Amino acid sequence: MGRGDLTDEQWAVLEPLLPQGVKAGRPPIWPRRRLIDGIRFRVRTGVPWRDVPVEYGPWSRVYDLFRRWQRNGTWHQVLTRLQSLADAKGAITWDLNVDSTVCRAHQHAAGARRQGALQKEPPGGMFTEPADHGLGRSRGGFTTKLHLAVEQGQKPMSIVITAGQRGDSPQFEPVLKKVRVPRLGPGRPRVRPDRVRVDKAYASRKNRGYLRRRGIRCTIPNKADQARNRKKLGSLGGRPPGFNAEDYKARHAVECGINRLKGTGLWPRDTTSSLAATRPLSS
Repeated sequence: MGRGDLTDEQWAVLEPLLPQGVKAGRPPIWPRRRLIDGIRFRVRTGVPWRDVPVEYGPWSRVYDLFRRWQRNGTWHQVLTRLQSLADAKGAITWDLNVDSTVCRAHQHAAGARRQGALQKEPPGGMFTEPADHGLGRSRGGFTTKLHLAVEQGQKPMSIVITAGQRGDSPQFEPVLKKVRVPRLGPGRPRVRPDRVRVDKAYASRKNRGYLRRRGIRCTIPNKADQARNRKKLGSLGGRPPGFNAEDYKARHAVECGINRLKGTGLWPRDTTSSLAATRPLSS
């Protein structure tokens, strides 16, 4: 067993969540567990698909399983079920921290169509790929921006993909609206966190009003210009929003969560919406 391969305990949890085959016949030559370990190796190290070690099976079979489940939404379904299991065990802390990070697009992403509707199928799968592939021009060049909500245990709860030049504040509501964890038993999925922490980039009246309407507590620092404008208005400016500096320190969880994502071998060379993240390289 390789250093990053699934343990027997991990496989016992994951196997029941995977789609079951419907065709009768002899078992496959390459067990599904071995192929998934090959996918995990590639994601962890960032090697081209053709360089996946042969002990995981033919690289084409490893890539085919990854791509097929990416297109039909299987990976997303597995993640949702794992979140449900974690929530049932109390492993999810419903204090969310929202932030964004920019990553350079792989050079192969330059071939993406500007109009996604012209493609037969988006490279990232029909469930997650935005119309513009999440590619745009910013100070950092050809980039993608990931807006994400991370719970206190550094686990991402939702991700919104946009072009690199998009602002943070307009994506605040879309990120929180994507938080959805179904319950194992009867009942509606949980969609509302107990508290949300963000930095000054999200300190707008619109975002505060959205949280107030949903009954979500928040920790948001005040912008200096907003404080000055309120002071100019005198009594008409109203009281400043409350801010707990000690609680704000817990926002580091989103920074740590981003660092964990960027620690994978794929992150420096592929963005989530990059063509290179899904197509086998020839070298």
